[in-house]
Amino acid sequence: MTVTAFSTLHIKPSMLKNLASLGYAEMTPIQAHTLPLILAGKDLIAKAKTGSGKTAAFGIGLLTRLETSSLQVQALVLCPTRELADQVGKELRRLARFTDNVKILTLCGGVPFGPQLGSLEHGAHVVVGTPGRLLDHLRRGSLDFTALQTLVLDEADRMLDMGFQDDINTLIAATPHKKQTLLFSATYPAAIGELTATFQHEPVEVTVDETHDENAIAQVLYEVTPDERIPAVVRILRHYRPESTLVFCNTKAECQEVANSLTKSGFTALAIHGDLEQRDRDLVLLLFANKSASVLVATDVAARGLDIKELAAVINYELPRDPEIHTHRIGRTGRAGEQGLALSLVTPHESRRVQAIENLLGSSISRGELASLPVAAGGHLIPPMVTICIDGGRKNKLRPGDILGGLTGEGGITGSEVGKITVFDSHAYIAIVRASVDQALSCLGRNKIKGRFYKVRKVEVG
Repeated sequence: MTVTAFSTLHIKPSMLKNLASLGYAEMTPIQAHTLPLILAGKDLIAKAKTGSGKTAAFGIGLLTRLETSSLQVQALVLCPTRELADQVGKELRRLARFTDNVKILTLCGGVPFGPQLGSLEHGAHVVVGTPGRLLDHLRRGSLDFTALQTLVLDEADRMLDMGFQDDINTLIAATPHKKQTLLFSATYPAAIGELTATFQHEPVEVTVDETHDENAIAQVLYEVTPDERIPAVVRILRHYRPESTLVFCNTKAECQEVANSLTKSGFTALAIHGDLEQRDRDLVLLLFANKSASVLVATDVAARGLDIKELAAVINYELPRDPEIHTHRIGRTGRAGEQGLALSLVTPHESRRVQAIENLLGSSISRGELASLPVAAGGHLIPPMVTICIDGGRKNKLRPGDILGGLTGEGGITGSEVGKITVFDSHAYIAIVRASVDQALSCLGRNKIKGRFYKVRKVEVG
C-alpha cells in the first residue's frame, strides 16, 4: 500500500506547513508514485493527465533543490502553450510562498520582449515557458542555463504534436549534461521514447493508470451481405457518431471506393493506400491526426506505423484473413484510459474467420443487429478542427513557436484553441478549433511572422 502523507517525504518543515495551508492533505496517486523518485534525484518519465497533481509533484521537487542564495536559473519547465505556462508559474509561486526570496519567471510568446529582458537582467531561480520564446532568449544571450539542476517537460506529447521537437532539442543541448530531467505526458507515443533517449539517464517510468486493458474495447459483429457493407458503415457512423474512425479494407480498390461513398454520404472521409504519392499520404495523415477529417479508410499495409492518438473507433469493412491482424487493428482504439469501439462487418461465408479470431481472443464477440441501431438526428459528423495552411516553412526559417506567437498575439486566439502544428520545407499546417478558424485566418493575414506576411488558407477536406 502506498503511503500518501506529505510528512513521509524528506522535505523542509516550511514546505510541509505551506502544503497544509494550501489544503494539500495527502498526495494524489501521481504524487505518491513520483515524489520519492524526484526527491531522490532520479530521471523520470511519468504518464499523467492535467488535473492529476503533477505540477505539485515536480514543483515540490525542483523547489526543494534550489539554492536561493544564487540568483541563477536552476530549474526550467517547458510547456506547450502560454496558458499552461501561466498556470504552472502560478502554482509554483503558491508552492514557494514559505521559501524566502524565490524568483519564478514565466517566458512565453505573444507578449513583448522588453519586459522579459528586464526581468531576466535581475536574475531568476526558476523559468517556466514555451519552447519558441525560450529559444529566442537563448539565442539573444538573455538566458543562461549553466547552473541548471532540473529540467521539466510538461505535457511532452502535446509539445511534440505542436512541432516543438527541434526547439526542445536545441534548448536541451544548451543545458548541462549533469541534471535531473522529469518528463510528464498524458500519452506515450514512440516519439517520446526517441526524444528521451537523447538526454535522460536511466529514467524510471511511472504509469498510475493502466492505459489499455482487455475491457477498454467494446467489440461488436454485424452480419451483412456484400452489397450491404457501405450502407452498414454509414449507419454505424450515424449511430455511434465517433469523433475519429479508422475503417480497414483488405484492398486498395475497396479503400478508395469506401472513402468516396462516405464523402457522398456527407462525411469528411479520406483514403490512404499504396497508390498515393508520399506528399498526398503525408497530407491525408496530417488532416486525420489534426481532427480535420472524421474518417480515415486504410489498408493494413498503408496503416503501418500510424501513430494516431485518441482513436474513438475502428471499423472492419471486411475481416482480415489472419486473426492476429484483427487484434492489431482493434488495438488502435481504447488507448490512454479511453473506452474504444471495434465494429466488424461479416458475411455468413466468413464464419471461419470469426471462429479463428474468437479462438485467439479466448472469448466470443458480441453480435449486433444493424436494423436495431437508431440513427441520431442532427446531420453529419463535423470534425472539431479545421486545418490552415501557411505558404512558408523551414526554408523560410519558420518554427512552430513563431506561428503560435502570430496566432496568440494581440487580438489573437488562445493556445488552447490551437492543435497540431506541422512545419514542412515550404508549407506549415496548423489545426484550429472550428469555431475559431476565421479569427485565426484574420490574425495570420494581418500579422507578420518573422518580419513578413504569408499567404494563408483553409485546407478543404474531401
